[in-house]
Amino acid sequence: MKQILMITYDQFDDSEVLYPLNRLREESWQVDVASMEQRIIKAKYHYDVQADLTLAETDPDRYDGLALPGGAAPEKLRQDADALRIVRRFFADSRPVGAICHGPLILISAGVLKGRRCTCYPGIRDDLINAGGGYENAPVVTDGNLITSRRPEDLPDFMREFIKAINQN
Repeated sequence: MKQILMITYDQFDDSEVLYPLNRLREESWQVDVASMEQRIIKAKYHYDVQADLTLAETDPDRYDGLALPGGAAPEKLRQDADALRIVRRFFADSRPVGAICHGPLILISAGVLKGRRCTCYPGIRDDLINAGGGYENAPVVTDGNLITSRRPEDLPDFMREFIKAINQN
């Protein structure tokens, strides 16, 4: 069984957590939600989720893929040393990393986007470019182990490519 790690925090975008969480579980994969504290993580709108473990106790080597949903959560997570450690480990091993909407903010702070093709929410496009990423305005952009999308409307494309990358890894 594949094991997927999802990193999020308070004020996540409901659809960007729930759609991937449920879609990955439909594949019969184990999905663990990690956050800065092990507690109920508050959504931006309606649907909260339980953090299964803290970022500090997360062993990234246990997982086949990493999901980084958006909303306001990435703004806090990008300042967390453990979140950045986990992201860098996935990139060092070339394991699939999927980031949607504001999720690439964590990738920017982890310093892993230089020379990579990617997309994001239009409001952080300049940040992505300044971090060395090659911005493309497309529903989903895949560059090796990196899968990125712009917004919730792109979730079907995003999940198709993320699942494909995990299956190929």
